[in-house]
Amino acid sequence: MRPPLASADAPSMADTLPSINFGFDELRDRMAKFTVKFDTFIEQGRKRVLEERNQFRMNVAELKEDQRMKRKDIEILTLKSNSHQQTLAKEAAETNEMKAAIASLSKQRDEHQQNKEDLKKQIEETQKQIDARLAAQRAYAQQLDAQSCFNMPEFDFWRNTLCMEVEGNGGNDSLKFIFTHIDDRDWTREAYFLLDTSEREYQISYCKPKLEKDRVDRVLDQFNECRDVRTCCKGMRDLFVEAVKSGL
Repeated sequence: MRPPLASADAPSMADTLPSINFGFDELRDRMAKFTVKFDTFIEQGRKRVLEERNQFRMNVAELKEDQRMKRKDIEILTLKSNSHQQTLAKEAAETNEMKAAIASLSKQRDEHQQNKEDLKKQIEETQKQIDARLAAQRAYAQQLDAQSCFNMPEFDFWRNTLCMEVEGNGGNDSLKFIFTHIDDRDWTREAYFLLDTSEREYQISYCKPKLEKDRVDRVLDQFNECRDVRTCCKGMRDLFVEAVKSGL
């Protein structure tokens, strides 16, 4: 069944609803407090961001400065390293030069030592030759002493008898015996021979006029056997006289 229609004086259904308190004032107050807190949070966040950004910029600047300093240090170390390398190269070159100089000096020392040894040997050989010459000179002096007749008046006798003169021949080991009056047609004509006394066995190195070698050797052998110069001179004069007579 349908309910009866409400009259004008009948109560409204809204009036029959219970009264509800939404708390708008409290909500408004809470929202205001939240807004203040949010603004404060935002402000603090902005300040913190600014501070962090400034700190970041400072850190970046410091890093750049550190990087610049490190780059400068690297450049300095690079220069020092290059200088050190150059110094090492220079020292290595000087070391090589010193080694080369030492090697050269060592070679010169060895050469000088060898030259010294060679000179020592030459001096010894020269001394031996000098001793031999001195011995030969002493022997020659003894022979001259043994044939002292040429330093006595007897020499004048034989010189006059054989028409002979004795001269040096540019050294102590050679004598020149000159004869005259060997040619009946020319008393001034000269004949001579050179007597070499440098060896133990005397030698006749040259004759003018030229004589037969075999006959000269016989006279020379007799002379070397008896060591009597008079025998040699007389024998050679006889050979010169025969040669002149034969037309030489």
